[in-house]
Amino acid sequence: MDQDRRTPGRGPAPAVLPFDRFRDHLFHDPSLGLWLDVSRIRFGSDFFTTMEPRIQAALAEMAALEGGSIANPDEGRRVGHYWLRAPELAPEAALRAAIEETNARILSFAADVHAARVRPERAARFSRVLVVGIGGSALGPQFVASALGTPADRMQIHFFDNTDPDGIDRTLDAIGDDLGATLAVIISKSGGTKETRNGMLELEAAYRRLGLSLGAHAVAVTGEGSELDRYATKHGFLARFPMWDWVGGRTSELSAVGLLPAALQGLSIVEMLQGARETDEVTRSKEVLRNPAALLALAWYSATGGVGRKDMVLLPYKDRLELFSRYLQQLVMESLGKRLDRQGKEVFQGIAVYGNKGSTDQHAYVQQLRDGLDNFFVTFIEVLRDRAPSRGVLEVDPGVTTGDYLDGFLQGTRKALTESGRESITLTIDTVDARAVGMLIALYERAVGLYASLVGINAYHQPGVEAGKKAAQEVLDLQAKVLAALGASAGRALSLAEVAKAAGTDDVETVFWILRHLAANPERGVAREVPQGGSPFDAIYRLAR
Repeated sequence: MDQDRRTPGRGPAPAVLPFDRFRDHLFHDPSLGLWLDVSRIRFGSDFFTTMEPRIQAALAEMAALEGGSIANPDEGRRVGHYWLRAPELAPEAALRAAIEETNARILSFAADVHAARVRPERAARFSRVLVVGIGGSALGPQFVASALGTPADRMQIHFFDNTDPDGIDRTLDAIGDDLGATLAVIISKSGGTKETRNGMLELEAAYRRLGLSLGAHAVAVTGEGSELDRYATKHGFLARFPMWDWVGGRTSELSAVGLLPAALQGLSIVEMLQGARETDEVTRSKEVLRNPAALLALAWYSATGGVGRKDMVLLPYKDRLELFSRYLQQLVMESLGKRLDRQGKEVFQGIAVYGNKGSTDQHAYVQQLRDGLDNFFVTFIEVLRDRAPSRGVLEVDPGVTTGDYLDGFLQGTRKALTESGRESITLTIDTVDARAVGMLIALYERAVGLYASLVGINAYHQPGVEAGKKAAQEVLDLQAKVLAALGASAGRALSLAEVAKAAGTDDVETVFWILRHLAANPERGVAREVPQGGSPFDAIYRLAR
């Protein structure tokens, strides 16, 4: 292996770790209510010394980023999600004013909705929120809603987060007769994201079936002058909130993307922003052992060799944090999964993230984690507060509560993995509240940025995502040609090869996929016949309408 692809100071796998190692590497900030233990990552005694110049360079790059340096040279774009919780750091006064004004407008609009000063067409008040978005425009709001939501929320929240018709129908069914009292929050920076556009059109049709208009029940979160911005203006949306080009989707939860749904739900966005702000202050420290984001980035580097050698398994031992692994999948994998480094060299970087919740999944895949392929490191997330104090305490065994069992399962699994030579990180917070959620978001945003600097990639662009969108559009363009070919056959059935030829393509496989999908949905009007004894590839197709 090349020297630059080795992990500095990588140690062997000890069966038992000395307490001194835990004590010396345990981060604790009582003001944040945050603990971080990286001692069960197998870095050697010289690891932090060896990595010191590189992590200091990464911290300097982060400081420059917060100061307004260009993060995406190919786009000439800055990255300023850190300004969202500290507007005074914005490099121009106009940016600071825009952030502060937007946050104030969010709070004011939510208060008007809750007080029924902003009302739907017919119902007395809005009682539900429906977020229409995808990726960062849905994952962040979903995580926050799940982590902090209760049945007593000011408004119940729902999501269209895909272009799956059945998924859309299930959500509409869950809303039921309350659709007329549902406020839609439609989120798309460009307004051209097809999944979001499709969800909006499906919702518009649902309102129309009730004799209602979408505009009287909707707000938009989008870029100024975007396709969605123009649509919202034309159709009389209740309000429009900005998405700035310097905030990426996966780091947008503390912008209007996440703050508006949370405020409407009745969650404290002020506390969420405060938790992120306080975490940013701590994670700017140049003293690595006092900087939890730097510790995380270095632990990831040690565990993966800096080349994505191992996956990250996230195990939050708290039901409220179940969606955190999905949120981190996008944040980590979209940021770090890059073919090229910043010099244009092929490196194929990334860290795969998967996980669910403990202790549930101790019964699902911990067997493999302990005894199977050693291709991962675990991040345990512990919450010290078992439940709200007002709920009281129930002993399920003498002197033992359900929360004690949960803690025991976490410690037992952590110990069992260490005994098998498997690496882990443990992150502990006091409780799950709005401040702690903001803290988790800020901590991982910065850890991802620092790790990207350590391995020399750009964490803030996503060429692979754009390539996928382009490929999807090519399929839809070909589908139009397939339908045109069938329409031009004057009712005559065509074979797969004949359809492909008439559509002007050599890509017979994609034509097969298109025809199979269309024929499986009779309302699309494509009939498929397979000769007796023939294979699916012998099928003939015609328009049935």
